[in-house]
Amino acid sequence: MATLTIGQLAKRAGVSTATLRFYEEQDLLRPSGRTDAGYRIYEPEAERTLLFIQRAQRLGFSLSDIRLLLARLGSGDLLDETVTAVAEKRYFEIERQLTELLVQRHEMGEFLLELRARAQSESGAAEELYERLIQRVCGHDHGDSQAQATLDWLLERTGCSLAHFGRDQLVRALGGKHIHVWRDGDSYRVLIPGHDPVLGDALAEIAALEADCHAHGAPRLERTDEGYQFTAEGDEAFLFAQFFLDLEESNSAVEG
Repeated sequence: MATLTIGQLAKRAGVSTATLRFYEEQDLLRPSGRTDAGYRIYEPEAERTLLFIQRAQRLGFSLSDIRLLLARLGSGDLLDETVTAVAEKRYFEIERQLTELLVQRHEMGEFLLELRARAQSESGAAEELYERLIQRVCGHDHGDSQAQATLDWLLERTGCSLAHFGRDQLVRALGGKHIHVWRDGDSYRVLIPGHDPVLGDALAEIAALEADCHAHGAPRLERTDEGYQFTAEGDEAFLFAQFFLDLEESNSAVEG
């Protein structure tokens, strides 16, 4: 494959040329040379390196950590204990943040229980309202996981078209694939590696179903070099991310 100019590489990765220059200043990404006119050029594998940098940044790794990881990748020394320590440290930070949210959800459940107790002295309609909320926060129905039960409620509550999509077909089409989900500004992106046409048809069906959904903007489905990528924007776009994460969990259960 031919080398890439800085503009070509930036376009393929969806970043600005200024971002590439910044990565060069931070010793994260190096051009392989320059044209006669002085423009930076990159080898094709620079795109893969750039995607790695972006993913590591999304995960919260510092630039110094990313620099270390890239150095170990380049030397083939990923078994170095320093690499493990860096990854474990970031994982524990994420677990700490997750625990804080889980504790907050627990406290929200206790708060709703208190509101229900107070509502018992008022109208029956108020008590029924809090009872429904408590079921969503503190419990689940019909043997489903709490996460899936909560997702189903969110989809129904917002009127999202995903609530009426049959998931079995897509779960089978995933076939053990890992789903990559990340936030990008006010949008969420979902990447499913591979170009299986069965998977592509199922994803296209979702895109068509969601085209007129009022809960969030119409998602964009793209076929990239890595696989199929969905992008959903808007205040309720997080529903899209939760939907695909739930699919991956269901797929893991089927594989298991």
